[in-house]
Amino acid sequence: MKNKIIYLSGVILMSLTSFSQSISSSPYSLYGLGSLYDADFGSIPAIGSSGIALPSYNFINNLNPASLAHLPLNHFMFDLGGKAISTTYESGSRSEKRNNFQFSHLAFAFPVTKNSGFSASLRPYSSAAFKISNLKLPISDSQEYYYLTAEGSGGLNNFDFSYGYRFGQKLSLGVSATMLFGNTTDDRSYLISNSVTSINKKTDYSGVRATLGSQYKIDSTFTVGTTFKMPAKVKASKMQSVQTYANEIETPVESDVASDADDYYMPLEIGVGISKRFKNNLNLSLDYEKSLWNNTNQSDLYGDFVNQDRFALGFTFSTKKNTRTYWDRIQYAAGANFDTGYLEVDGKRVNNAAISVGLSLPIENTLSALHVSYSYGQKGKISDNLIKENYHKISLNLSLDGIWFVKRKIE
Repeated sequence: MKNKIIYLSGVILMSLTSFSQSISSSPYSLYGLGSLYDADFGSIPAIGSSGIALPSYNFINNLNPASLAHLPLNHFMFDLGGKAISTTYESGSRSEKRNNFQFSHLAFAFPVTKNSGFSASLRPYSSAAFKISNLKLPISDSQEYYYLTAEGSGGLNNFDFSYGYRFGQKLSLGVSATMLFGNTTDDRSYLISNSVTSINKKTDYSGVRATLGSQYKIDSTFTVGTTFKMPAKVKASKMQSVQTYANEIETPVESDVASDADDYYMPLEIGVGISKRFKNNLNLSLDYEKSLWNNTNQSDLYGDFVNQDRFALGFTFSTKKNTRTYWDRIQYAAGANFDTGYLEVDGKRVNNAAISVGLSLPIENTLSALHVSYSYGQKGKISDNLIKENYHKISLNLSLDGIWFVKRKIE
């Protein structure tokens, strides 16, 4: 069973990784640095992306660095993930379907002492892949219109180091240092009357961000967690070319001109979560997060950044009647989440809601497991004159556990 699961998951993950450049093509990735990417580890995608209060007993918890303080001694953990997404985009007059295969993350973690642990991970932070043709937009303070054609690609990567330390048996604290880097390309054409202006630019971004986390164990079944993601500035620089076309004559305005671009500001994000276990086999996790985008004092040409609220709820269940029986050690999961969105387009919020189910398939008598989950969600509303996204997502995370630095008892 172990070899079959590892082989199957390896083949699927390699296939997903080979398509990793085919990233999210949401039209909302036109804004800011693109659509923010959800790349959760272990069974977290199956429980509605909740888990701020979950300790890292048997998986790497990317939601709270304080969880690393609970890594089992002498265990080295490795997590690799990918996902497949099928999305239908709907507007008032048309619909379109797209499929994407995406690399999700690569992470490892190990205990430093019996009370502390360390992890490192690489994952996408955002994806900016969009294509818009002949979008009719009004000219400010005028009764006239212009037409926009745009195409973009790229996004930011998230590379972080995390450390967690446990004080006694109840309190754990953690810190993460995150490096953000990457670039986006943006090609746009503006048609006004019989004149076309084309702007082609490539923008490079880099920045550093810190996250603080805590977990407090009230009793053996109840844990509370908090996270604080600090505000940060992502510096930007761009290379731009501009041409105009009129009366079949092309006129270069500027060619590969380097200049500063507007920096991108990440908000203070505060999260709180609880984890409650019932009868040793049912666990509930509930999270709330607040992102203060208003305080960044930035806006986009086609929308505004607004404060975001996010709610997540998840359940896991395992029978544990007979640990010798493989099927009794399978963990079942379900969850739901909702967020109000951080974008406001024409005064309308671009919110998101999703439900999820999943399985954790153990690999022999170890902490290793293959986590499979399915989720269905909706983003945006046609009734608000926005583009509505209906998406089906399958996430596949392979969590491997190895025991290191243990002397043989029998030679």
